Amino acid sequence: MAVQAISGSKHYMAIQFDDSAAEPGAIPGPISGGLRHLDGHESGQWFGHPRQLARLFTTEAMERFGYYGMRALLTLYLAQHFLFSDTTTTGLYGGFTALVYLTPLIGGLLADRFLGSKRSVKFGAIMMSVGYMVLCLSSTGGPAKPFATIEGQRYEVTVKGTGDKRQQFITQDGHSLQIRGNDDKSVSLIAADGKEARTIAPGGFVAEGERSPLYTFLLITGLALVVVGNGFFKPNISTIVGSLYAEGDRRRDAGFTIFYMGINLGSLFSQILCPLLAVGMGSWGGLGWWAGFALAAGGMAVSWLLFQFDGGKLDGHGDRPAGAPANRDALIYIGSVLIIPVVYLLFANLMSYVKPPAGSGIIGYFTTLPIMGKIMFGSFLVSVPGILIWSYIKGSRTEFQMMLAAMVLITFNTVFWTLFEQAGSSLTLFADRNTDMSVFGLFSISAGQTQFFNAFFIVALAPLFSIMWNGMAKRGIEPTIPIKFGVALMGVGLGFLFLVFGTKFVGPDFKVGLWWLAGLYLIHSIAELCISPVGLSMITKLSIARIVGLMMGVWFLSIAVAQYVAGVVAQLASVETVGGQVTNLKVSLDTYTATFTTIAWIAIGLGVALLVLSWPLKKLMHGVK
Repeated sequence: MAVQAISGSKHYMAIQFDDSAAEPGAIPGPISGGLRHLDGHESGQWFGHPRQLARLFTTEAMERFGYYGMRALLTLYLAQHFLFSDTTTTGLYGGFTALVYLTPLIGGLLADRFLGSKRSVKFGAIMMSVGYMVLCLSSTGGPAKPFATIEGQRYEVTVKGTGDKRQQFITQDGHSLQIRGNDDKSVSLIAADGKEARTIAPGGFVAEGERSPLYTFLLITGLALVVVGNGFFKPNISTIVGSLYAEGDRRRDAGFTIFYMGINLGSLFSQILCPLLAVGMGSWGGLGWWAGFALAAGGMAVSWLLFQFDGGKLDGHGDRPAGAPANRDALIYIGSVLIIPVVYLLFANLMSYVKPPAGSGIIGYFTTLPIMGKIMFGSFLVSVPGILIWSYIKGSRTEFQMMLAAMVLITFNTVFWTLFEQAGSSLTLFADRNTDMSVFGLFSISAGQTQFFNAFFIVALAPLFSIMWNGMAKRGIEPTIPIKFGVALMGVGLGFLFLVFGTKFVGPDFKVGLWWLAGLYLIHSIAELCISPVGLSMITKLSIARIVGLMMGVWFLSIAVAQYVAGVVAQLASVETVGGQVTNLKVSLDTYTATFTTIAWIAIGLGVALLVLSWPLKKLMHGVK
């Protein structure tokens, strides 16, 4: 059994088990799409690679265009259109991204056993495209209506002005009173003459939004469709790329490098264009949320069209496994649709989450966790020690030590992605609220577009890092995997500290310059390049061969847990909003600064600890590099 593991930016991975045995004398590998020469290469190549790679490259680029374009909008959409609180917004976002990285386990298994990769990718593309269109429809009913509850009494909130001049008012006894948050987190109601008419103590003013049940239903259903479709698409297109190369073909790594460039190119452009259409840029207010989601749906639809109508280019690749029954397809498709209500209920449970009362302790925290949190933490806390116990009993001393090293690195990897993935939640809200979005005073970008920085830096720096690692390897000075992991953790912490340092130079508007945020993304991208490309390779090398598939499952699970915990961490930076806008920018800035400072030092401390552990871990790894 050959096990092939692939990793790339944003954890885009696949695992393929190949139990087929070639006939004696046969040339291994796919032979469709061109004549195969004795050296294993095909005629009709694309930059020296099988020409099918071009079709898979563009298919993947357009799928990532849709996903990252939608993701760039999601947090702001939840907070500004549906007027969810910061706690609900970041929790729902974290739960969504967690399931995005968990469902490929099931989709990959169904493809390996029944559908084949090609059918799985097509079905997943359709589901995701429909999901984006449902998200588009969820915005057509208009935004939620803001209201406030003050000491048990409800008041309608009206909003006047746009951008920095946006103000919120309530009407009390026929008088329009402006809502203004104070530094001590109390709220003042200001009369037309500028005098304070009323002061509400902290906690006495609760802002909410009146949402249409129909459009809220469409929102959650759209997210559920994307989650299920992603589970079929994400693991299986990479498997097809792997099938283009014969065993031992040295072009394989370079081919995946080209393929993964499609991921970053797709996300790079979508994270500019989708927010541009949705909320505009500068003085132009955009077309509306529907336009951004429609563009994401269009990108996903193009991805499906490229794959569905491939002109026979992919014949012989990703077909149904030999001996797999064809009569299960309809059951799998119907079952996948029936899973959508289950995912819907998980999201609904997340939205209804209420923090436990102070003093509940760790037991109180876990007992009040949403269902998804219990599943994520429970599975991870059981699987890690369970596999180690099994390895100790069934494996040799060397195998157990290598598995122990793998589990330690998986745990540290989870911490890294928990903090790195603040990009889509708390850092996006920080960009919207406490960042001057002006670019050299020439024009302004929107908060959602700031996520483009990471993709841009990855595209620009990945070739340089590849050259650097290769050069260091030739000289025998390439850092070990634990050292790379430790440097990455310290890097994500330093990125947050860089942004916190920038907050010392804010003006009376309590906004940092855009380039401080760009600097954070630069440092985080460098950290990502230290950890992302080596993760899956490390797992396959350290795992006991007969459970490497299970270890891959734990790896996927650890990333899903990281996404969920990222939402929990982002909740620590929650601030009070009215009508989707914070009531006091100083309080907002102080809250983000305190949260980012705390997680920065935690990351740096854990990075230093891993550097200290790198020597004993190196011994436990028994020569694995």
